[in-house]
Amino acid sequence: MPNGCIGLISFGTTSYYLKKEKRMKPLLEMKNIVIEGNTGESWDPIIRGLDLTLGKGEVLGLIGESGAGKSTLGLASMGYTRQGCRIASGSIVFDGHELFNASEADMRPIRGARIAYVAQSAAASFNPAHRLIRQYAEGPVQHGLMSAAEAEEKAITTYEQLLLPDPENIGYRFPHQVSGGQLQRAMVAMAMSCQPDIIIFDEPTTALDVTTQIEVLAAIKKITRRFNTAAIYITHDLAVVAQLADRIMVLRYGELVEENDAREMLAHPREPYTRDLLAVRSFKKGKSDSDSKKDVILEIDDVTASYTGVDNVLEEIDLKIRRGRTVALVGESGSGKSTLARVITGLLPPVKGRVLFKGQELSAALKSRKREDLQRLQMIYQMPDTALNPRQKIRKIIGRPLKFYFNYSRKKQEECILYLLDQIELPGDYIDRYPTELSGGEKQRICIARALAAQPDLIICDEVTSALDQLVAEGILKLLLNLQRKLQVSYLFITHDLATVKAISDEIVVMLNGRIVEKGSKKEILKPPHHEYTDLLLSSVPEMDPGWLDSLLKARAIRENTVPHL
Repeated sequence: MPNGCIGLISFGTTSYYLKKEKRMKPLLEMKNIVIEGNTGESWDPIIRGLDLTLGKGEVLGLIGESGAGKSTLGLASMGYTRQGCRIASGSIVFDGHELFNASEADMRPIRGARIAYVAQSAAASFNPAHRLIRQYAEGPVQHGLMSAAEAEEKAITTYEQLLLPDPENIGYRFPHQVSGGQLQRAMVAMAMSCQPDIIIFDEPTTALDVTTQIEVLAAIKKITRRFNTAAIYITHDLAVVAQLADRIMVLRYGELVEENDAREMLAHPREPYTRDLLAVRSFKKGKSDSDSKKDVILEIDDVTASYTGVDNVLEEIDLKIRRGRTVALVGESGSGKSTLARVITGLLPPVKGRVLFKGQELSAALKSRKREDLQRLQMIYQMPDTALNPRQKIRKIIGRPLKFYFNYSRKKQEECILYLLDQIELPGDYIDRYPTELSGGEKQRICIARALAAQPDLIICDEVTSALDQLVAEGILKLLLNLQRKLQVSYLFITHDLATVKAISDEIVVMLNGRIVEKGSKKEILKPPHHEYTDLLLSSVPEMDPGWLDSLLKARAIRENTVPHL
């Protein structure tokens, strides 16, 4: 290969020389991989004879809906499976070493040091009791690559490369003391601590708002390019993977649907399923006509709230939601969206102001509210892993509100649960599964079914589609709209996905630093001119163009008279 060829490769484009090297010397080669899951009675296939190759410095995108086997295949590249799964057959060769059936002693020098993993939820992955820099240093120290002092010095350099604020000191914070986007970048830094050959990114930006997502995508792109690190990027968002991947594999039901160069696949998808993935969010909600004052179901009147009693996290919030309508609440992490939901549900009493439901003031504290108030106002939380009791079967999780609010018999409960499972497109036999036996998207659908079981007038949806693949998310949004038409239920949709906002909302409320900076009908908010912050949000939505991220960063750098660090 000619000297310096790697440095000349533009993002999203793989040179002839790089392609040639990858064909000749794959860094990772997986052949005829079969992975099975234990259902309790038998071992059933999850991955069905898949092949995967990855060259040095190459970024491979794995996309597909929930349950397609993306994360399972990604983890298998480390010779690892989650509890209840096993690699039944196949070959996994990494840099000449066979990982299938390798001993733990053989795998220990590889996992973390040569193949690293970045999980979807940084908040759940970090140890809350240890500072970030200590967790960064743990890997290289344990692998004997450097001393703790050397690792901490390297951490500061890596934080600086990832454009984390105050790189000399941010590592000495605890995980809860940084934002979601900063924590995700800290996890990328930790994955890079041993300078691995491969990093597996498992949905690292799914739960992030669009402005934070840009920062993390830019950081991932920069770090993989600078160190010529190969990567497997797992996602259900084609627009995101388009910014990073050289090649894309589309999976469904544990089988390969299509594989091709990223640009070629985006421009000319061969398979109908791939074309469906590219065509999502094609529907839009029809116009609602509930505009009279008597149709106001929820009113937030001059609400200010604080967690400490000193610093306010919400300032003078005024908001109305009408029957049968959807209000989308958008803004970056920390803008106050979820805090407002906590005030509405009584989890955080306001410092001043009122919450009125159908014209009646609600008690500020949850414990003082009537059962009828609890039933009429339900919430679907962002993180299904923490919202579902792992020790309870789906039957009990969905059945609890049916028993609590309506005192249904066991037979009536089962009928309703099976109906709700059908509505959220899950098989009836899921009724006796535990949450740990479901994918992330399936868990979120169970949360939706539990909220619907109470037959509420208003549902607060806190990032309910952020963990779902695009096809399933579209199905859920259509389901929610159908229920809205039938039942005239109202939604407060907290989201960072502006495609969802455009598809489902009647009105849009934009929040920043605990205040509403803009609100109005969907048509008013999406039509220029925008508020400066609204414009930033809209411009940060990834497009199905491999060059979009580069162009956006260059344009912003020119505007700020700086050079992008890429």
